[in-house]
Amino acid sequence: MVSILIGLYFQDLYAELRITSRIRLVQQYLMAIGISFLVQSVSTYVNQTLILPRWLMIYASILIIVVVPAWRILFCRYVMTNERARVVLFIGNSPVLWEIYDRLNEKIEMSLRVAGYLDDGTEAPDGMKPPAGLIRLGEIADLEAAVEKVKPERIVVGMAERRARLPIYELLDLRLSGIHVEEAAVLYESCFGRVSTRNLRPSQLIFSSDLGPSPASVQLQKLYSFALALFGALVTLPLIALAAVLVRITSPGPVLYRQARVGLNGKIFHVLKFRSMYVDAEARTGAVWATKNDPRITPLGRYLRKFRIDELPQFWNVLRGDMSFVGPRPERPEFVQALSEKIPFYRQRHCVLPGITGWAQINHKYGDMIEDTITKLEYDLYYIKNISFAMDIYIVLNTLKTVILGRGAQ
Repeated sequence: MVSILIGLYFQDLYAELRITSRIRLVQQYLMAIGISFLVQSVSTYVNQTLILPRWLMIYASILIIVVVPAWRILFCRYVMTNERARVVLFIGNSPVLWEIYDRLNEKIEMSLRVAGYLDDGTEAPDGMKPPAGLIRLGEIADLEAAVEKVKPERIVVGMAERRARLPIYELLDLRLSGIHVEEAAVLYESCFGRVSTRNLRPSQLIFSSDLGPSPASVQLQKLYSFALALFGALVTLPLIALAAVLVRITSPGPVLYRQARVGLNGKIFHVLKFRSMYVDAEARTGAVWATKNDPRITPLGRYLRKFRIDELPQFWNVLRGDMSFVGPRPERPEFVQALSEKIPFYRQRHCVLPGITGWAQINHKYGDMIEDTITKLEYDLYYIKNISFAMDIYIVLNTLKTVILGRGAQ
């Protein structure tokens, strides 16, 4: 049973509830069964008493392949779709609201249905149009009539400019009557797992009651980060030794690569990695992001990067106290200077120790565009707001899955 649960986990069947393709769903369960067989084989090799009868495994596998996908299909069709969704009313015409609307249509498990929106008659910022299917119920002055018509259980406010436009007292009356009223940024975080930097004001962060970790959380994180790094270094020591030998014999140059990175409170430290590029790779170009099929990367380096083996020496950075096991990925000083000038709140990601892995790394692909950097910053800010032991363990487990499956490297 445990091996099957591991297989389901590695196929993302606990993370993706919505069925996009029945064929893909069956393929995922077939892969899960294959992974469970592999785990069972390794377990029985270690301990002979764990051997299961052959026919039991065959019958159980057939049962799982037939029954479990059928249950998932029936559950999504008849339970999730027929569950009474809570009605939501939007106030404003912010692009953040449009993103939330599209996301809620994807995440049907949140059981939220947007009945429509009210605006002040002005065009949305950046000229963005509301999504198809989102109904305009009138102007903000029609709030009372709209509430009477759609009977919302939640009102979400997303307005770039609220001065003299937001019906404060009407919303207060509705809040006291039992209707939940919240800012779009709050629902956005629940939907996406990141902080929206669109229209984000410094006051929203300054007066946030849950921004940043407590001193106790910081000390606890240092303790278990040290323990995880020590355990990781000991377990992967044979792999570290093999990687060091292969780097030495496959291309000229040092085995380890030291690179300046920006750490806690802007302090510069040197991160250690196995060298995956040719020597003097940036002699002509200067500091640039790695790209897909980057010619600077050695043939061995592509495999080291794909399975994150090049980052194993960073266990030493954690043991030294330069990094945490989990946190925002440290960036190079040259990039930090340029990105801080272009992206608001970018420097705020340095208020916690950087990490070997992080919330942004398991939720967003590697990218060398400014839009990718902004998205990762939003994930980093969300992590800083919600940092906890449970969240760090969740990130570590998902990182292991990402490394084993070789996802997202570049």
